[in-house]
Amino acid sequence: MDSDRRGRVPCLLGGAVFAVCMAGTTLPTPLYGLYQEKFGFSELTVTVVYAVYAFGVIAVLLLAGNASDAVGRRPVLLVGLGFAAASATCFLCATGLGWLYAGRLLSGLSAGLFTGAATVYVMELAPPGAASRATFVATAANMGGLGCGPLLAGLLAQYAERPLHLPFVVHLALVACSAAVLLWLPETVRERRPLSTVRPQRPSLPGQVRGVFGPAAIASFVGFALFGVFTSVSPSFLAQSLDVRDHAVSGLVVALAFFASTGGQLAVGRIGVRRSLPLGCAGLLTGLALLAGALLWESLPLVVLSAVVGGAGQGLAFRGALSAVAGASPAGRRAAVISTLFVVAYAGISVPVIGVGLLAGPMGLEGAGLVFIACMAVLVTIAGVYLLRRPVPVKT
Repeated sequence: MDSDRRGRVPCLLGGAVFAVCMAGTTLPTPLYGLYQEKFGFSELTVTVVYAVYAFGVIAVLLLAGNASDAVGRRPVLLVGLGFAAASATCFLCATGLGWLYAGRLLSGLSAGLFTGAATVYVMELAPPGAASRATFVATAANMGGLGCGPLLAGLLAQYAERPLHLPFVVHLALVACSAAVLLWLPETVRERRPLSTVRPQRPSLPGQVRGVFGPAAIASFVGFALFGVFTSVSPSFLAQSLDVRDHAVSGLVVALAFFASTGGQLAVGRIGVRRSLPLGCAGLLTGLALLAGALLWESLPLVVLSAVVGGAGQGLAFRGALSAVAGASPAGRRAAVISTLFVVAYAGISVPVIGVGLLAGPMGLEGAGLVFIACMAVLVTIAGVYLLRRPVPVKT
């Protein structure tokens, strides 16, 4: 038992490093209102600043999504931590909008390096026979870290001095600790190749993955789109429509969605991957309906319920998608295939979010949100019906 426990420690530490990196990507969420007051920009600008992050993620996944398969997991993750530190530094030094764009872009580069490589690394650090548990650690670290970012920043902004600086100082300290942990952890890639062998990749899939990938990718897209809207515009909606100006409350509402996602991921182990994808789609559809009610009736309880229900649905769908795609992928291309899944997922937190920002001017946040909800509801319904008729094959 002691040896098994020791075998689990590297997996958990790898998950902690993953969580620290992802927390930095959502750290500015409850602070956008303060930046709007300081620099005087519009709601559309908020969504563009937010979406720049997603473009950075997608660029890295396409250009170097398979880099860790070649040069090793640790070198790639150390570079990712370097980008995270540079992002925090940009926000610390921000004297104008350009600093925010730079900080978000660097944050996206960091997340792009981490998403595929850290997910596979955590799985590979797990002891034999713990693949399912390791998948949960990886996805929970991703979503749990994303949830901790706005919660930490909201609490510090509301109850501590220098709200636009202290959250990033704390994150820099956590990044430094994470780098030390990563240097201690073992490398899991046995046969490494030179960096020159890494080539930009078009999104492509091995033949055995294609049947699994389509519905899994749609569910991931809708789930991340829901999170993108929550993360980028919900603090503004809470302040403008509900007169909720407490930064800690804004951060908590966003964090609840990510924490509920972690709970949904945990449930996959009990209900199985095959059922988790259609159930996740149902949860996402319910969360979208609750969000529509919150916008129509300007109700804080419905906002909270939509965060929890939609987050749980996203967690079910996301872990189910990740498990199904990873299980169908050949070992030598696993990180590249998972990176392709994340390209689709992160497209969900860029294009729809900018669309909401464009519509917010002529239609208001409520109208723009309702258009978004209708579009996402159609997509998730199509995916859910498809999955009920043709369940995803899962390797045992």
